[in-house]
Amino acid sequence: MSEGILLSQVARGTLLPEGERVARLREALPQIEAVLEGESDEVAIQASLACLLWETLPQANWCGFYRRVGERMLAVGPYQGRMGCLRIPFEKGVCGACARTGLTQRVPDVHAFPGHIACDEATRSELVIPVRVRGRLTAVLDLDCPYLDGFSATEARILEELVARCFGSRTGL
Repeated sequence: MSEGILLSQVARGTLLPEGERVARLREALPQIEAVLEGESDEVAIQASLACLLWETLPQANWCGFYRRVGERMLAVGPYQGRMGCLRIPFEKGVCGACARTGLTQRVPDVHAFPGHIACDEATRSELVIPVRVRGRLTAVLDLDCPYLDGFSATEARILEELVARCFGSRTGL
């Protein structure tokens, strides 16, 4: 499926009501899973997910991955949006907190998050989901939004399940 996601057009930067966002995400899931079916290359999965989620989540101003490149270091991976931070230590920011704890971080107001890293000054809220391959943290999925509370708990759960399906069954490298 090279045409991307078949969803109604919504202007980038639009924060739809939560119910519409959740419905849009659920409508996109079978399409995303069809694109990734049988793919085992982690970078190909990350690049495709970044692209397809970017199309699905119009409220996002950054959508992509930070890959684990050291014991306690993340480096920017495939993404959509403006320039991201190149490296993030586990001790800093929302992505670092996710990598450090292994827990999803849903932050309704990044300015209230201790140690937040402002890669893009426009970002007001963030959702970061750990990516595990064979039980080991290999990356984090980072979603930023220029609105407060741009990602709901329901969206977080749906995306956690998607990430687990896309990466959890990999037996690669």
